[in-house]
Amino acid sequence: MVSGINKTKIQSLSGSSSDDLADVLQKISAWCADNDIQFDNYGEGKLIADFESKIAGLLGFPAARFMPSGVLAQLIALKIWCDESGSNHFGMHPTSHLELHEEQAYSHLYNLRATLLGPHDSPLLAKHLENIDQNMAVLLTELPIREAGGQLPSWHQLKALVAQCKKQGMRAHLDGARLWETQPFYGKDYNEICEGFDSVYVSFYKGIGALPGAMLLGSVEFIEQAKRWQRRAGGTIQTLAPQVASAAMLFDTRIASMAGFCSRAKSLATVMQSIPFVKCVPREPQVNMMHVVLPFSVDCAEAARDQIVLQDGLRLFGRAIKIGEKESYFELTVGDNLLGISDNQVAEVFERFMVIGQQWTAIHE
Repeated sequence: MVSGINKTKIQSLSGSSSDDLADVLQKISAWCADNDIQFDNYGEGKLIADFESKIAGLLGFPAARFMPSGVLAQLIALKIWCDESGSNHFGMHPTSHLELHEEQAYSHLYNLRATLLGPHDSPLLAKHLENIDQNMAVLLTELPIREAGGQLPSWHQLKALVAQCKKQGMRAHLDGARLWETQPFYGKDYNEICEGFDSVYVSFYKGIGALPGAMLLGSVEFIEQAKRWQRRAGGTIQTLAPQVASAAMLFDTRIASMAGFCSRAKSLATVMQSIPFVKCVPREPQVNMMHVVLPFSVDCAEAARDQIVLQDGLRLFGRAIKIGEKESYFELTVGDNLLGISDNQVAEVFERFMVIGQQWTAIHE
């Protein structure tokens, strides 16, 4: 058993979000009371305007729009840039969220056409734009590549990619779902990371750990168009105050913690990979996340996970993802949930997890 864990409630190892809804809402309520926060009305109000201005300034853009989801924000960005160019063609990495997790909404809703560029297991680079359709309107670049364990291009590679977009006459859009996590790797201000991109999307429920919510950033004209598309798509809801308040309340603290989270990910990966048959992708994390690869089937990994929950009240991961018949992985993100648990304690739990998995395999497979 791991000391320091409250077994009366199941604690997730990964991330910063709380599983206790009542606790989350109570904290938001108290923060709103302390700061005299009022509801916005269809995206108009002091809270949302101030937060949009803050993020726009941080990322180096003149305008921003808070939206209910990143799916909505990114489809709007692609639609605007494709309409501007007169081409319905855009490029993206083969593991982009738009390709894997959105049922090809870009095609079904907006009649857009995608070309997948670069390898599955590493970042998109300038060389991957060579010999592509010159009518491509925009390139969508994800930082970091979630499905590759949070890998990033080098600083030189990133800036060369943006420059290549300009050279080939296409817009550059940044999928910054986990942009907040990249700053320690690059050692640059956020506005420097975003420099050269025509539009950027950021999320607030991932690394920030807030309620679901996103922001789209760009020029004033771009954001005015985005507001119109947001309404057309049914995304202009009566109030976003709880989501915005949650993000505004947590933002500064989580940003200040990010360097520590990224450093902890490196030490944790070293400890994890000292356990036989466990490996991390990448071997040395570049942000605060990694993929932990296991020599178990999905059924085995999740059965062992559930046994650890019963023993310790600790959920090691949400779901396992299949690699092969007897190999799977899960995503681990270092955040607030790991603050009270040492690397050695994590290793001790994983050693027991591996034993349980081996026993399960011997019986069931």
